Amino acid sequence: MNQPSDDPPFFHRMSWHDFDAFARIEGDAAMVQRLRRAERSRRKLLLRALMENSAKAEGLCGPLPPLDAVWELLARVEDISPKAIHWLLSHPYTGSWIGYTTRLLRNRIDGVCPLWVHVGQAHALAAAAAIRAGLDFDIDVPVWEGNAALPSLGVARLAASEPFEVATVVGRKGHYAVTNGISVTYLPQPLESTTDTWWAVRRARIHIGNKRFSLHLDDLDPYRGLYEPILPQRTADDEINDWERLIADACQLVAAHLPGLAESMPVGLTSLVPKPQVLFQNPSASTGEAFGSAVVCRPTDGASLAATLIHEFQHIVLGGILHLTQLVDHDPSERIYVAWRDDPRPVSGALQGVYAFFGATMFWRALRHSDSAVMANRAAFEFAYWRRQSWRTLEVLRAEPVLTEAGQRFLDGVAERLGAWQHEPVPRESGELAAAAAADHWAGWRLRHLRPDPAMVVDLTNAWLAGHSRPPVNAHTSTLQPTPVPDGRWSHARPELIRLRVSDPAWGRLPNSWCVVPEATAADFAYTTGRFTEAACGFRAELADDPDRPASLVGLGLALAAQGADPAARALLHRPETVRAVHRRLRHTAGQVPTPEQVASWIGQNVAE
Repeated sequence: MNQPSDDPPFFHRMSWHDFDAFARIEGDAAMVQRLRRAERSRRKLLLRALMENSAKAEGLCGPLPPLDAVWELLARVEDISPKAIHWLLSHPYTGSWIGYTTRLLRNRIDGVCPLWVHVGQAHALAAAAAIRAGLDFDIDVPVWEGNAALPSLGVARLAASEPFEVATVVGRKGHYAVTNGISVTYLPQPLESTTDTWWAVRRARIHIGNKRFSLHLDDLDPYRGLYEPILPQRTADDEINDWERLIADACQLVAAHLPGLAESMPVGLTSLVPKPQVLFQNPSASTGEAFGSAVVCRPTDGASLAATLIHEFQHIVLGGILHLTQLVDHDPSERIYVAWRDDPRPVSGALQGVYAFFGATMFWRALRHSDSAVMANRAAFEFAYWRRQSWRTLEVLRAEPVLTEAGQRFLDGVAERLGAWQHEPVPRESGELAAAAAADHWAGWRLRHLRPDPAMVVDLTNAWLAGHSRPPVNAHTSTLQPTPVPDGRWSHARPELIRLRVSDPAWGRLPNSWCVVPEATAADFAYTTGRFTEAACGFRAELADDPDRPASLVGLGLALAAQGADPAARALLHRPETVRAVHRRLRHTAGQVPTPEQVASWIGQNVAE
């Protein structure tokens, strides 16, 4: 892959100037536009390769006409309206389709649908481009469960007799219809209108001063998913209204607090796949193949959505960069701790996360200056937490030997800004809560993904059984690689309760709302509201029922640490995997089984902070 260069551009190459600007989140709209142009060219080449390879094999198009018909129609479109071709190639799910179908062709296998249906998406793309160009034409397209998708436009709903069929798209003098011989759908004018038989792709348009934001809310395209094609899942109108309100609120915040990003983000993020709300979470995702799109679950407020949009925009930008420049040599081993996942990640995945949360951190940093005291308090916590967690992983990544020269330079650029933020003052409570939440997740990760040296566990167990007052060896970190297979279930209740607390400084709603947080216990609630003695008693009771429960072991460590220096807290927060391993062995060998806290207090004598 080409590395950035300051030489005059040949084909699509990124200058070091643009590269360094993106690393510091200082890329402007023109730079993002250059990434989009590179993506269009990449997709054009991949599309040509896919169609040429498909044409070499007989029968791949099934009942559809040969791909020559697609080429002929696309050539007509390009002659009349190059913009329509650009639109087709810029459509995020054109990239998803090309990637998915290329993998099927390489292995000569069917996917979710018969192979001809996936290959036939080329016919549907040509039809959509011809409609945008205003051509007279007709072409057959695939139909899946009665849905004839016209990418970026909508879906014609047809009566179907088979799961997979063929329909004909006909265009005459600006009027268009889709028919399968059983039923016919006439496309309305304008095409953004919706009827009983035509579902249009909806769009949120937001104007804030001289800034314009436009996001397609695409719940129709079969290739909008992350992994495999999916059928249309029409979002109810009232939910779309909620989405439009949230998008307006999010754009208002971005425009007010990060005006530079408000200029560049609309160029790189053009489509959302709306998903239902998941309480107390903000799930979102994107793929490098679908440049310009993100899958987002509906959040509770505009600030959460703004942070999510910025996060996904960062992923999109980095995906574009990675199509031009290699940042990491191949290294699939899952071994890096990250705060945004509960499992170890490969270097490439950890790098993606650092860059995305770098953007979210920047947003919360800016929002600390909100006129709303509640919003400022919430933003201070999120800023304190994410700057700390992103920096922790960034420092690990910068020492990785698998980074290329470009990768090292990119992370140095991230560090230039993120490092300076580590020293910015935040309210004391925000900093303390962020530090506790960070310690909570790190200890839980260790407990579930690190396996202590078995010989050390035996030595410690034997020393306990022999009545030694101190452990004979240091309970040092395991030298074994982390395992992606977790040992026990983790709970996110405590950080969610902390977020409820910082969003409700008077705690007016918290006493009545904590119990709806998934997996939250009374001990978790006591801990997050500062009743540490009560919390410790609650976690002890939980461990009496289940001495292996990760959230209870770590919760006890947190509650004890909040009351002052304590050897049990040190062991439970810094070597929890060793405490549990020794206690498990003692449960099978000791006549009188100690509590996990007693084992932790004993091991903690040799554990430093």
